[in-house]
Amino acid sequence: MVHFVGAGSGAPDLITVRGKELLETADVIIYAGSLVNPQLLSYAKAGAQIHDSANMTLEDVIGVMEEAERRSLTTVRLHTGDPCIYGAIREQMDILDEKEIRYDYCPGVSAFCGAASALNLEYTLPNISQSVIITRMEGRTPVPERESIQSFAAHHATMVLFLSSGMLEELSRRLIEGGYEPDTPAAIVYKATWEDEKKFICTVSTLAETARENRISRTALIIVGDVVSTSDYDRSKLYDPGFTTGYRKAVNEE
Repeated sequence: MVHFVGAGSGAPDLITVRGKELLETADVIIYAGSLVNPQLLSYAKAGAQIHDSANMTLEDVIGVMEEAERRSLTTVRLHTGDPCIYGAIREQMDILDEKEIRYDYCPGVSAFCGAASALNLEYTLPNISQSVIITRMEGRTPVPERESIQSFAAHHATMVLFLSSGMLEELSRRLIEGGYEPDTPAAIVYKATWEDEKKFICTVSTLAETARENRISRTALIIVGDVVSTSDYDRSKLYDPGFTTGYRKAVNEE
């Protein structure tokens, strides 16, 4: 059996209870190199085989899984955050399907959730933004043309960008071209929830400058939108005494 496990956003105690239990019982662990906090490997049982996938190809990873299956061993494939976001798990699952190897998937706390916790931030403030766009800049791997930064920026929704902290001059240009004002609030969160976490509030136009000043070039999330620093939002209707829900009537209703 292969278990795909989300390691969480960084702090070793932010892995789920289920994920920790799977780690503790695994015979083989394949973890995502520098992206996963190595402290999580302390949960591994004595004698567990541990492989760093930073130096492995997809074929190498599958080969380790196949060998474990031949020996009736349990494998944990430990991915950063929640592997449904930029985790490259589908290609592994498709091959396991072809080889008739059973697997399941244990979710984790995504880095975009960890970044919000670092900033004490709510992404969906009433009357400010009710949508969160998770995307990235294209680098050596492309992004579909219809998903350009400019097209997303036109919505003025909250935007969270992965894998983009080394391209901030171009990111700022595209965000502004798409419709964000240069002084739109933004944030850079480096290694959210890790021991060496850093966080910086800036604007769309000062993203690159802020990163340079603080020597941030990788392993950081970029958050863009008014939710980063506004206090001018509407109160939630869910807890408004004048709003009827399925569980209570408004206080002014008879």
